[in-house]
Amino acid sequence: MALRTLSTLGPLAGKRVIVRADLNVPLQDQVITDDGRVRATLPTLNALINQGARVVVCSHLGRPDGAPDPKYSLEPVAQRLSELLGKPVAFARDTVGESAHEAVAALEDGDVAVIENLRFNPGETAKDDAARRAFAEELAALGDVLVSDGFGVVHRKQASVYDLAEILPSAAGFLIEKEVDVLDRLTENPERPYAVVLGGSKVSDKLGVIAHLLPRADKILVGGGMLFTFLAAQGYKVGKSLLEVDQIETVKGYIADAAERGVELILPVDAVMASAFAADADHVVAAADALEDTPFGADGLGLDIGPQTAELFAAAIRSSTTVFWNGPMGVFEMPAFAAGTKAVAKALTAVDGLSVVGGGDSAAAVRQLGFTDDQFGHISTGGGASLEFLEGKKLPGLEVLGWQ
Repeated sequence: MALRTLSTLGPLAGKRVIVRADLNVPLQDQVITDDGRVRATLPTLNALINQGARVVVCSHLGRPDGAPDPKYSLEPVAQRLSELLGKPVAFARDTVGESAHEAVAALEDGDVAVIENLRFNPGETAKDDAARRAFAEELAALGDVLVSDGFGVVHRKQASVYDLAEILPSAAGFLIEKEVDVLDRLTENPERPYAVVLGGSKVSDKLGVIAHLLPRADKILVGGGMLFTFLAAQGYKVGKSLLEVDQIETVKGYIADAAERGVELILPVDAVMASAFAADADHVVAAADALEDTPFGADGLGLDIGPQTAELFAAAIRSSTTVFWNGPMGVFEMPAFAAGTKAVAKALTAVDGLSVVGGGDSAAAVRQLGFTDDQFGHISTGGGASLEFLEGKKLPGLEVLGWQ
């Protein structure tokens, strides 16, 4: 079955349309530091507004543990949404209580309201099916149809993502439709050469992706904290760098599998070693087989790929037609250890084909380092959801919308 899309819902003028968005943006002192996820909702919201729908936006933000917590309020997000839409956006101070019902009742055709953080209610993330369903029924009372457009949560069986889509007529918004189309191209029929660039801290987070994409990719590039487990699997010493000892044998298996399949596994040839995990730490570049031969010895920490590796990765990326990248190459938040991530991002902007930034930390990194969304083919809004899709897992929030 194909994904149900907006057109399957029929005319929406005058209807109360609940939009399950992913507005889980980073906040610092109640100020949004990256509004990428808010902007990603605009095509769907504008389409509904133009149809004359009465739009009720809901989302989670952070992990407030099923109870109201002011620091996780969606009010700053509602204000930003109002600025981006160029029109007033009402804000309800609860999820399914009096304020929410009043805000929805006051909507006229083309109006928008945002209800408070869904995770302020324990039913949203309840493991108990009955508790989750009960909350979904309360949400359903606020709308006539559901447009599911929060790709970052489709791998979660949660009330607003799964149960609500069973209760109300439901379909995917433009964001989910685009995400599924792009990620499907990465797994089913990628244009070749196809390169997968993996970073981030832990190998264990990426095992499923590596296993699923090894038979599909032409090149796999490994950076970030996970590179040290790969180097250890080659017999190299890595000092006090991040290392998952329990994954070394698994990684050896992947190295052998890549060789057997003829997949080019490109591993770092150098790394930036630091004296401590700090922005102002002393640091030097060391060859991959000599990471402990620095002034820091066995106490050194690897915090970025080295310049030779950055050039090697950039060349491999530029020579590919399809590139998927998930996970920074180093501790990009610290300027001294951001060069590797920046080199990879810059190379992706030069790809003559499809370049995909796989959400989460990678999306935050490219924006923090001065790149704009339109420099890439696609920036995914769902880190975990993107990875699980590429692992070949069934995602409940997509299955409930007809995706098989």
